[in-house]
Amino acid sequence: MYGDKSSLDFGVWISGESTFASPEKDVDTVSIPGRNGTLTLDNHRFQNVIIPYNAFIVDDFARNFDAFKAYLNSRKGYQKLADTYHPDHFRLARFVSAIEPEMTQFNRHGKFVVNFDCDPRRFLRDGDRAKNVENGEVLFNPTEFNAKPFIKAYGTGTFAIGSTAVQITSANEYTDIDCEIQEAYKGNVNCNGNITLTDGKFPEFLPGNNQISFVGITRLEITPRWWTI
Repeated sequence: MYGDKSSLDFGVWISGESTFASPEKDVDTVSIPGRNGTLTLDNHRFQNVIIPYNAFIVDDFARNFDAFKAYLNSRKGYQKLADTYHPDHFRLARFVSAIEPEMTQFNRHGKFVVNFDCDPRRFLRDGDRAKNVENGEVLFNPTEFNAKPFIKAYGTGTFAIGSTAVQITSANEYTDIDCEIQEAYKGNVNCNGNITLTDGKFPEFLPGNNQISFVGITRLEITPRWWTI
């Protein structure tokens, strides 16, 4: 599944045995005269990874292939990419490469490789669902990586994930806070001026248990965005 369509909608069968690659860490190395080895500077991020899918069409190749490549090239930006080899996860992916099919006799069938340029993270489907949380509730991050949630906070007041708190001083019913892009808004209206980050940073879910607390806020919905590599 890429975006809102399955490969089977185009008569394309997929083999995903090459989809288990892990991303490369983004690090800088520095050689220091008189010192053995190199100094490693960790940039605390991973590089994008190319995920290849071996694909084939067994019937009506020309029509199906034309429709499939037209769909892939019509999508803008990152799309959700999911397969049956990783049923509990999805990726964010872009299709950016050409496809060079290898045809069989009489051009009735063909096989090819589809390469996707993917965000290094594999997101857990369970972390992609919005959850109404209660004051004092604990959410468990099942991964080894900090997760940056999407939060919808109703009303004004203060909420916190662990010890990291956000104060909302003004709201038109609710405020959306995207901790990934570090923005607050409602629809097309920027609301950054209506929030205060009490320790200067947006909340994250650390690995393990994270307690949620809020005062004044009437309702809190959180999409945690758990991820792994």
